[in-house]
Parts: sequence; structure tokens; C-alpha cells
Amino acid sequence: MKKLIQIASLVLVVALILSIIDGFYILREDKQAVITQFGAPVGESKTTAGLKFKLPFIQRVRFFEKRILIWDGDPNQIPTNDKTFIFMDNTARWRITDALRYLQAVKNETGAQTLLDDIINGAVRDLVNQNDLIEIIRSSDWDEAYSIARSRDEEMNRVPEKGRDKISEMVLQQASKNTKKYGIELIDVMFKRVNYIQSVRQKVYSRMISERKRIAAEKRSLGEGRKAEILGKVERELKEITSEANRKATEIRGKADAEATALYGTSYNRHRDFYFFQKSLESYRNIIGANTSLILSPKSELLQFLESTASQ
Repeated sequence: MKKLIQIASLVLVVALILSIIDGFYILREDKQAVITQFGAPVGESKTTAGLKFKLPFIQRVRFFEKRILIWDGDPNQIPTNDKTFIFMDNTARWRITDALRYLQAVKNETGAQTLLDDIINGAVRDLVNQNDLIEIIRSSDWDEAYSIARSRDEEMNRVPEKGRDKISEMVLQQASKNTKKYGIELIDVMFKRVNYIQSVRQKVYSRMISERKRIAAEKRSLGEGRKAEILGKVERELKEITSEANRKATEIRGKADAEATALYGTSYNRHRDFYFFQKSLESYRNIIGANTSLILSPKSELLQFLESTASQ
């Protein structure tokens, strides 16, 4: 009998210890909890950190995040208001604000991600369908001055009325209306990447190539004009320099010829016979060719000069 009492006491002590261990739990700062009893929530959600109590063995604790979570959606093909198909890759930040309602509605994070897929993607699709492509790809503070090369396409130069950031805010507002009832708060929604579908992308690339070719042709035309201007200026300056040099050369030659003529005149006036003789020689040189025979008269000055030179 005494032994049975000891065994029963031991069992009670063990049961008491297990009850205490299972009856208390610690709620961390980054967590919130909901108590369930036989699978059904009991009471309000617990959000303050510390040591908490629950009924042992009967009740269970479900922990949920208090920190900000990330939703990352799959890229979707969406048509814009101007009938351009694009791929939208979106992301969002969210957190659980009411763990009890969250547990009742979506159960866990996997269910929440699926729910956000439907809500956010639906809001994005609605807003993209209502706006042109320019509104999706450009921010609200975009200005024509940001454009590296001005396009002839007026649509591409148009300043957006809303812009990508304003539309993402509108998506956030529309989606937030549907997430509150699930105990979820959306913090922000962002367009992570916007891209054309393949067929549209080829058209855009072709338009970009033709636009760059047009700009290159304009640059080349400006370069050729500048080149012609520089060459014309160089040619004009060259002609001015050449003309001035020719003028100075003519002046110098004229002055030299005048001085030479004066010297010749002075010399010839002193030796008139030599002057006439030299002119005769120049005449003979101009008249007589390589195979010409010359017959001189006895009275020829050249013959007389040669005979006088030979006799000396």
C-alpha cells in the first residue's frame, strides 16, 4: 500500500511538472500568438512579449511574425490602355496586424502569399489597363530635360500625368482595402521591373535604332557643315596669304628690276660699243640653231671683233 502511494505521488509530481512546463510559454518581441483549443481560436491575439500562460495539454499556441514580410509576385503579361503588352514584375512589403483574423482567414504564410497574389496582381492589372505605357515606365518627376536624345515621336516626349510612383501608390490604396479584413497591412507596392513582350520589344528596338541613326545623320551633317566652314576659312586665309606674298614678291622684283635697269643703263652709257656688241650676240644666239651655218660679212662687227681678238 505504501508503495502504491509513493508511485501515485510520483505520477502526480511528474504530471504537475509537465503541466507547468506545457502551461507556460515565452512570447518573443518579434512574434505574436493566438491560443487555440481543439483547433479553434480562444480569446484575443497576444502581442506583448513576455512569459504567458495557457491551459496545459488542452490549448496550443500558434505563433505569427510581427516583422515586415516580403511578397514577390510572378511576372505577368498585361496590356496597357494604349494596347501595348508588357511584363510586370512586382514586389510588396506587408505585415500581420491582427493575428486572430489572419489565422481565421488564411491560416499560414503560404495562404497569405496566395491571397496577396490575387489581390495585388488584380489591382496592378486594373491600374495598368487604365493607363498608357508612358505612365507606367516614367516617374511623376520626369521632365523632357531628362531625355538624352529628343525623339520625333510626340508620345515618347510627353510628360506623364501620374507616373510610375503615383500609380504604385494607387495600387497600394486599392489593394489595402481588401487586405485589412484578413488581418494584413500592406506597407508598399513597387514595380520591380517593366519589360515589353518579345514582339513589341523588337519594334521598340527598331525604333530606337532608327532614332539613333537619325541623330547620327544630324551629327554628321553638322560635322560636314562645320568641316566646309573650316576648310573655306582656311582656303580664304591661304589665298589672302598667297596674294599678299605675291604682292610683296612683285614689289621686290619690280624694285630689283628697276635697280638692275638703272645699273645696266649706267654701264651701257659708259660703254656704248660693248652694249651694241652684246645685243648683236644675243640676236645671233636667238637666230642661230644647233645645225645652222653662219656666213659673216667682212663688215660684220662680230667678225671684226673676232679678228681683233685673234690678232691680239
